[in-house]
Amino acid sequence: TMTTAQTTPVVAVVLAAGSGLRFDPANPKQLVSLAGTPIVGWSIAAFERNPRVTDILVVVNAQVRQAVEQLIAAVGYTKVQAVIEGGAERSDSTEAALRMLADHGVPADAKVLIHDSVRPFVSQAQIDGCIDALDEFKAATVACPSTDTILLTQDLGDRETVVQVPERRHSFRAQTPQAFRFETIRTAYDLAADDPDFRPTDDTRVVVDYLPNEPVAIVGGSPLNMKVTTQDDMPFAQLIAGRLAE
Repeated sequence: TMTTAQTTPVVAVVLAAGSGLRFDPANPKQLVSLAGTPIVGWSIAAFERNPRVTDILVVVNAQVRQAVEQLIAAVGYTKVQAVIEGGAERSDSTEAALRMLADHGVPADAKVLIHDSVRPFVSQAQIDGCIDALDEFKAATVACPSTDTILLTQDLGDRETVVQVPERRHSFRAQTPQAFRFETIRTAYDLAADDPDFRPTDDTRVVVDYLPNEPVAIVGGSPLNMKVTTQDDMPFAQLIAGRLAE
């Protein structure tokens, strides 16, 4: 019925706790300005703007907390419910957000979209695609068909050597948001917590590894939904920002 569609919360978790050491330790990349707006601001705004997103949670580290809180206050994002501190690894930050949602009684069927704040150009179509995919699946990720052939490798002496070349039509590059029914991602993380070797860099992988029978749908991504990782990414990011800001 129409009413349930509107009452299921759609929570965006914006992960902005990374230290970004590959970028510039003195200048956290999530605060770097693109066309006058910090990168994290672009990401928050994308979810603020989406009429179907009901709540936003921003995960930060101590270094950027004050700047992010000031930005949220200055712009007046109405959907941001909390700014919380993450942890050492990306997975610790996701877990902090999941704990917060559990503590606030978020229902099991809530839709949770987890997004890297350093992907500032996420589109409304990608956000909507995630929300829609969760009507049919319990997990979904934005991903881009790989235009490059992907090589899976192993160590041989001091070099990497090729072990396998997956078919390109089945090769995708993961992006974010990655979207889950709350109960599904929480269960996957609970199972992962019992594994001493657990070090995922991606929330989809937690579901694939620990809930192998749970299919994860692909939502169409785009090269524009890029991740700002190093200084080399900045010229491209500035170019996209300039076009989008026009």
